[in-house]
Amino acid sequence: MSNEERVERKLTAILSADVRGYSRLMGEDEEGTLHTLTTYRAVMDPLIHHHRGRIVGTAGDSVLAEFASVVDAVRCAVEIQQQLKARNADLPAQRRMEFRIGINLGDVMVNGEQIYGDGVNIAARLESLAEAGGIYLSGTVYDQVENKLALTYEYLGEQTVKNITRPVRVYRVRIDETEPAVETPRRDVSTYLPEQPQALLLPDKPSIAVLPFVNLSSDPEQEYFSDGITEDLITDLSRLSGLFVIARNSTFTYKGKAVKVEEVGRELGVRYVLEGSVRKAGNRVRITAQLVDATTGHHLWAERYDRELIDIFALQDEIVQRIVTTLKLQLTLWEKGVLVRKSTDNLEAYDYYLRGSEYYWRLTKEGNTQARQMLERAIELDPKYAAAYTALSYTHMIDWAWQWSLDPQTLERAFELAQKAVALDDALPMAHSILGWVQCWKKQHDQAVAEVERAIALDPNDADAYARLAHILKIVGRSEEAIEAMKKAMRLNPHHPPFYLFELGFAYYLTGRNEEAIAALKKSLTSDPNFLPAHIGLTGIYSELGREKEARAEAAEVLRISPNFSLEVWRQNLVYKDLAVLERHLAGLREAVLK
Repeated sequence: MSNEERVERKLTAILSADVRGYSRLMGEDEEGTLHTLTTYRAVMDPLIHHHRGRIVGTAGDSVLAEFASVVDAVRCAVEIQQQLKARNADLPAQRRMEFRIGINLGDVMVNGEQIYGDGVNIAARLESLAEAGGIYLSGTVYDQVENKLALTYEYLGEQTVKNITRPVRVYRVRIDETEPAVETPRRDVSTYLPEQPQALLLPDKPSIAVLPFVNLSSDPEQEYFSDGITEDLITDLSRLSGLFVIARNSTFTYKGKAVKVEEVGRELGVRYVLEGSVRKAGNRVRITAQLVDATTGHHLWAERYDRELIDIFALQDEIVQRIVTTLKLQLTLWEKGVLVRKSTDNLEAYDYYLRGSEYYWRLTKEGNTQARQMLERAIELDPKYAAAYTALSYTHMIDWAWQWSLDPQTLERAFELAQKAVALDDALPMAHSILGWVQCWKKQHDQAVAEVERAIALDPNDADAYARLAHILKIVGRSEEAIEAMKKAMRLNPHHPPFYLFELGFAYYLTGRNEEAIAALKKSLTSDPNFLPAHIGLTGIYSELGREKEARAEAAEVLRISPNFSLEVWRQNLVYKDLAVLERHLAGLREAVLK
């Protein structure tokens, strides 16, 4: 008898669980975390046995169990999460221990007391996808329990998971009774929802995240300066084609938090993390920087730079050069000449530019107005400051796109400033990106695509440029390409803003993939329940599908958020090249009684 014939196999339900953020908890309080884990395991283990399960393995914070019955496995998982939620309510938010659970039904190999194979691996991958306190099921589990348990489920689409050849259908168990039931689609669809907390594969080239440099100045008002230095370094590195660089939006979610670089690396899907601090006093600046291998926690190098403020650009160049050398990057001739390009000789203008950036990142109407004042002052001090013109154009575009201003001159001013920026510095990626965005609004569609593609050629790591390209491609009728562009944007910016998912969802809608569109738009509302475009998009799609009850519910949300909503004003946002696409969308909104 061959070895293969002697291998015992069986079909079983596998439950995989671990603690979300366990490394952080241990790093902050090892003894307290171990005590909580022991207490919680004293709850979980008896529940597994009570539901006729068998614990197969434990390692650190993880638990692997098998059940003869899929129904028993799901019942057990629900009871575990309910009991642990009650216990977590008694703990401070930062000390709560929340498990995530994945359940799969699959064929496994048996070796003594252990089980192996893809059936186990899929359960582990589902667990890594799940949110803290959540339960994710594979399609094989859902098919067995759909009509046997008094639970509601949310279909999350087909997910590609590590080391598993075929995509896996994924369902979320909705165990919170305050959540409304969600109608579960009965057909398979392919959904790309990168905001799920799944493990991200490392890119096929060196990858890096630059964490916000800490402000060590005695004046807390200097925070804008340390943030500005961080942004400059991200911008400088992202222009290198041999490097994969995470967007500012994602790295700044760690600002002010005590984090471990290993967790940052896993969450953002990068191998290297750059962190440091800035101390500015008078005309001098001290910057410390260290590059860490996030896969091992090993420090590759650390340096302290003490310089006159006038040398700030040369200092940034040294840091970038050191990273290039350490990672052995191969640079093109063009990249060798533009590692760090001095954008202005006027340090006061640079200071106003940094202050302006700090204001417009607040993403408020008031912040946008204050940013404009700072940037106008920067241009007064240096009339040839291309980056300042670009940022000033951006403030006008935000006013127009977010309808803080309906004056057509707002769009024209954004256009003039972006053109000026490109004329001053044709190699400035952001200038081309903003110019393309403005041209799209002016219905100069072909020029808009060309400008944003030029921006990406100059900065292949600009997540927002990919998002703008996706928006424009969708507008000109190239929605399949728009979906691919949004996937790139989301990978570069894992902690992306809700409008990323709106762009993805609407691109799905325009390709006829309505269930994917609904899933993406609903996900955009998890981070911002008042995100108006998502509610508008859902209203139109539900109406078009004849799902009148859901369409009316979304229409009510639109009017709650924007009581004076009008289709005529919304029409201004829809600059589609094909007017039939525009009318299709508007017809759905009219059917839902939005006028």
